Amino acid sequence: MASAQQELPLYGDQPIPNSRPVPDRQTIDSSGNPLRYSYSLVSHPTLTVYRPPAGPVNGTAVIVCPGGGYMHLAMTHEGTDVCKWLNSLGITAFLLKYRLPSDETMLDKTIGPLQDAQRAIQLVRMRAKDWGVDPGAVGILGFSAGGHLVSTAGTHFNHAVIDNAAGISLRPDFLVLLYPVISFADSIGHRGSRDYLLGQHPDPALVHLYSNELQVTDQTPPCFLVHAEDDKTVMVVNSLYFYEALIKHHVPAEMHIYPRGGHGFGMWNPASGGDQWPDRLAEWMKVNGWIK
Repeated sequence: MASAQQELPLYGDQPIPNSRPVPDRQTIDSSGNPLRYSYSLVSHPTLTVYRPPAGPVNGTAVIVCPGGGYMHLAMTHEGTDVCKWLNSLGITAFLLKYRLPSDETMLDKTIGPLQDAQRAIQLVRMRAKDWGVDPGAVGILGFSAGGHLVSTAGTHFNHAVIDNAAGISLRPDFLVLLYPVISFADSIGHRGSRDYLLGQHPDPALVHLYSNELQVTDQTPPCFLVHAEDDKTVMVVNSLYFYEALIKHHVPAEMHIYPRGGHGFGMWNPASGGDQWPDRLAEWMKVNGWIK
C-alpha cells in the first residue's frame, strides 16, 4: 500500500524568511533517468509528509535531507526512497526540500538551509498531534551535503535562525549521517559544499563555525554514521572526526565504515554485499526505542 503524501509550503502562508523578492526558478533534472531526479535553484522550501500505510505507527518522525553539494537536491535515492523505507518501519517521514544557498535569492545564504532545517523540526513538533508523532522522538537524516545540514542542525540548535517565539525545542532527538560533509577545513572539507554555502573566500570564523566536528557538545543528540573508506568525494575522516568528537563529549554514537562503496550510493551500497546500512540503522533505532 502506498503511503499517503502531502506536500506543504514549509512556512505556510507566511513570507519565507531571509528571502529576496525574485521569481522562482526551480528546475527538475532527471538526465534521462525517470527513477532519479534532482532539484536545482530551490528557493521555495517544502515539507512532504510520508505517513505509514494502515498498520503499526510507532510515533517516531524522521526528517530527510537529500544531498547534492548545496547545488542541487538528489530527491529520489536520497529522498523519496528513504521516506518509503522509513514508512515500512512504522515511522512517519518528512522529506525536506530545503533552499539552496544563493546570493540571488537570499539576504544571507549562509543561514538559509539551516533556517529550513530548524523550521522543519519546529513544524513537526507544532503539528505532532495532527500527524500522530511523538514530539520527543523527532530525528533528522541526511546524505552528503544534506548530512552537513543535519550535523549543523544537531550542533547549532541553541542558536535559532528562525522566529521561535513559542520556544519550541529545535534540538533533534537523534541524527543519522550518511557519507556526510562535516568539516569545511581546507585539509579534509568538501570544497564545493563550502563554496556554495559560504562563498569562495569565506571568513575564517564562518569556516570554523560550520566545521561541525568543532561544534559538538555534551548536548549533541545521539548519532548514527555511515561512510565508505574509498569515498573520493567526501573524505571518510569527516565521519571519523565527528565520531571522535561525539565520544569525547560522551554522546552515544554508532558508526559503520565500509571498505568500498564510494560516494552517493543512497539506500544500497553494492560493494557491501549482504550487509546494508538500513538494516543496521533499523537495529540501532530498535535498541534506542525509536522503533517499538
